[in-house]
Amino acid sequence: MRKFSIQVFLRLILLAGLICPIPFLIVSKDYLLSTVLLFFGVLTIVSLYRLVTSVNQKLTLFFESIQYSDFTVKFSSDNKLGRSFKDLNLQMNQVIDAFKAARAEKEANIHYLNTLVQHVDVGILCYDSSEHIELLNNAAIRLLGVYRLRNLSDLLETDQHLLYHKIKELPSKGRLMYETKNGMQLAINSTKVNLRGRAVKIVSLQNIKTELQEKEVSSWQNLTKVLRHEIMNSIAPIVSLVGTMRSIVNEDLGNNPAIKEPVEDLDLALETIETRGKGIMKFVNAYRDFTTLPKPVFTKIRVSEIITHLASLNQNPQISIKCDVDFEVNCDRDQIEMILINLLKNAKEAIEAKSDGFVNINTKISNSIGIIEVHDNGSGIVPEALEKIFIPFYTTKKTGSGIGLSLSKQIMQMHNGELAVKSELGKGTVFGLIFNE
Repeated sequence: MRKFSIQVFLRLILLAGLICPIPFLIVSKDYLLSTVLLFFGVLTIVSLYRLVTSVNQKLTLFFESIQYSDFTVKFSSDNKLGRSFKDLNLQMNQVIDAFKAARAEKEANIHYLNTLVQHVDVGILCYDSSEHIELLNNAAIRLLGVYRLRNLSDLLETDQHLLYHKIKELPSKGRLMYETKNGMQLAINSTKVNLRGRAVKIVSLQNIKTELQEKEVSSWQNLTKVLRHEIMNSIAPIVSLVGTMRSIVNEDLGNNPAIKEPVEDLDLALETIETRGKGIMKFVNAYRDFTTLPKPVFTKIRVSEIITHLASLNQNPQISIKCDVDFEVNCDRDQIEMILINLLKNAKEAIEAKSDGFVNINTKISNSIGIIEVHDNGSGIVPEALEKIFIPFYTTKKTGSGIGLSLSKQIMQMHNGELAVKSELGKGTVFGLIFNE
């Protein structure tokens, strides 16, 4: 500060020394010298003004750099004016560095949150009062089946036009269920927030089809366990008792000619009861696998290895097994092969009555998801049955147990995948093993 004061004092002395002689020079009519002194006096005044206002200019530049987030400004040019100026410059530079660090941290947090939002498996959609989309993550794009969405009303031009009205009807804090055309079960939640006086609605979309299927399978398993337990507890003693009664009848009454015919009828009746009882026990035991399916042992394997092994087991010219697109899956190979063998068996039965029947097993990738398809050109499945084929105990075959497709679907769910089906009467059926991971 002393240097600054000295510079101001010297400029004042210089200014006085330049201005004071001017009146005397004018009286003595020395206009040239008076003009020169006046010129240098003006320069001194300008220099003094710039020196005095330099602090205000520096503060103005400092606040502007904060206002417009220009953190490239550094203050050091007037450090030579004294320690106070040097300390002031140091403090302003430190404040700018603090703002710069805070901005960098804020941008890092925003980037982190944005990355987090983009990677969560729940679709997130945010829009303002004019329905302008402010945020749309990758999960929402996948669930909505759109490439981009700039305005919520753009949904009206897609297959999800009904979803637009559903979202609009949601209250500020509401929840609803919506089934898409491709079979997804979406749980939709909404909430409204005010951001500095601006209303923004946040909508979350979550496909809970897998959770619903798991609940359904769990319910069927519990029911099957109860039924199996009760049936076995009732039938087993009856079968055992009937066997004992047959032995008594044959040993004690079989040698009496007078009652030979009634004894034979009784023995036949008991044999029928025993046979049917054992048949029921065998039928009930068939569902043990459905309720006690072992957990899959996951290994990384190329799908071409599964297809090649399956092809080596095929001797039927009506069946074509090939790997069009190879990809890697994390699965229990034995369980996946069991599904394919079961589907292949069903497909062969579907084309038995057709001379031009065929079955194709091929692979493909759709939306980065690997799929194995089993396609036949059989008679197809009626729509009423198509909705029930994965339900335990349900079957359209006279000799079927109704467990194969239920078991296959359960296995795919344990693989975090899905067993899908499409069928058209008179044209055939396509089963797809969808590996989501």
